[in-house]
Amino acid sequence: MRTFNELSERELLALAVANEEEDGRIYSDYALALRDEYPTSAKVFQGMAEEENEHRRALIELYREKFGEHIPLIRRQDVKGAQAPRPIWHIRPLKIERIRAAAEEMEAGAARFYRLAATRSTDASIRKLLGDLAAVEDQHQRDAVKLEAENLTPDARETEDEDARRRFVLQIIQPGLVGLMDGSVSTLAPVFAAAFATHDTWNAFQVGMAASLGAGISMGFAEALADDGRLSGRGTPFLRGLVCGAMTIAGGIGHTLPYLISNFWTATALASAVVVIELAAIAYIQYRYMDTPPLSAIAKVMLGGALVLAVGILIGSA
Repeated sequence: MRTFNELSERELLALAVANEEEDGRIYSDYALALRDEYPTSAKVFQGMAEEENEHRRALIELYREKFGEHIPLIRRQDVKGAQAPRPIWHIRPLKIERIRAAAEEMEAGAARFYRLAATRSTDASIRKLLGDLAAVEDQHQRDAVKLEAENLTPDARETEDEDARRRFVLQIIQPGLVGLMDGSVSTLAPVFAAAFATHDTWNAFQVGMAASLGAGISMGFAEALADDGRLSGRGTPFLRGLVCGAMTIAGGIGHTLPYLISNFWTATALASAVVVIELAAIAYIQYRYMDTPPLSAIAKVMLGGALVLAVGILIGSA
């Protein structure tokens, strides 16, 4: 790699051309990725890509006037200290906030790069060139703000944010909640039945682990195979299955781990406390994301959990 001060004026201009071309292609990628779910933001990024292309054409014309037809290949990664922008696959999962932040970082980084380089150069022509490039990037930042103000109105932003929240609920919260409810409630009966039947904490732990892992695998596959997500908007089957399965296992293991304690009554008391926490978490998630009235959520979850727990204790004690 070379330092910025080692670059000639010809190489600096070639680097500027490469930067503008790379940034324009990245903005086009952003626009394409957002086109279906965030059409307004996609329009903003497409406008930014067109601005970058205009800058690139102007820089190429300037280069041809000064140095001819051949533009040497030099990129940001060839220069020490240069900040390379993040392509689309570096900011997955594609959340609109992350893409907007990446775009702002690109523009600010490019302007800062050129401005700092100008202060380090003692050659008047290089300083002028770098200053002009910094001004171009500053103007592009102002253009981006203008494009966003024109296209991404408060109503449009609110609509996109609400759509993002809805997708988050459908793709993450809903399968996670289903898994947590299944893991927390359905494993209560076998764990406490084994515990009260044998009064052996290790036996109860083994049953709980088997029930939790088995339920997690079953729920994960069931969720993944239930819907491909294309029409429902519920996201990829793999992600939903992974979330559902993981939360099922977590819900079951929570009240299983206390049975690693050798004292039966201490382990049972701690497991019961964990059950209350799990059920309270389920009720809160229903209230927070599913718009369920808090008293209704608590009553339903606690009643269901109490019935399953009672069944497990009665069977184990019989």
